[in-house]
Amino acid sequence: MVVVGLVLFYAIQTKPGIDESLRAVKHAGTFVGLMGIGVFIAGMLLYLISRNQPQPEDTFGR
Repeated sequence: MVVVGLVLFYAIQTKPGIDESLRAVKHAGTFVGLMGIGVFIAGMLLYLISRNQPQPEDTFGR
């Protein structure tokens, strides 16, 4: 998603007289790229949170 967003954003040149449909595609590329970054960060956080932690040994009272 990030790569697609970058391609859509940078492939379309910014000119004062740009067509409205191309401008919408460029803005959609920005949205898709930012959404891809969010999905990546959320996935990374879910992976880090869901890892199994070793249980500490209870040696008190033995």
